[in-house]
Amino acid sequence: MKKLFDAIFNKSQPNSKPHPTPATTPYELIGGEAATRRLANRFYDIMSTAPEAAELYAIHPLPLDAIRQKFFEFLSGWLGGPSLFEEKYGHPRLRMRHMPFAVDQQMRDQWMFCMDNALAEVVEDKLLRQGLSHSLAQLASHMINR
Repeated sequence: MKKLFDAIFNKSQPNSKPHPTPATTPYELIGGEAATRRLANRFYDIMSTAPEAAELYAIHPLPLDAIRQKFFEFLSGWLGGPSLFEEKYGHPRLRMRHMPFAVDQQMRDQWMFCMDNALAEVVEDKLLRQGLSHSLAQLASHMINR
């Protein structure tokens, strides 16, 4: 699994491919569409109930149905599955889309709290879960605009 993990997250290993193959994308490794949808839904379930994410939850429009779907579509492509978000809305341009919201370190940390808890529930393999968390933490940090 370590070799597979290194190949997926582009770590240099002898004889490993620099990019994942379609059969070894994180999307497939976590369980495809069903697991990706479960991850998106658990993220928002945690956000809507955890006191640790109250400020983050407060800036989201209710009900969360539409944003859950968009997040699932984004994660699908981000994890290496079908590019559902791009097919509907074009390039994600995440930083631009988040500019209207005050995203500071606290918001980023609340987002990661929800994501790490959702990953812990959905992604069984510890090494894969850690790699996804690390990559998502970088993405979340890039959203900071205040």
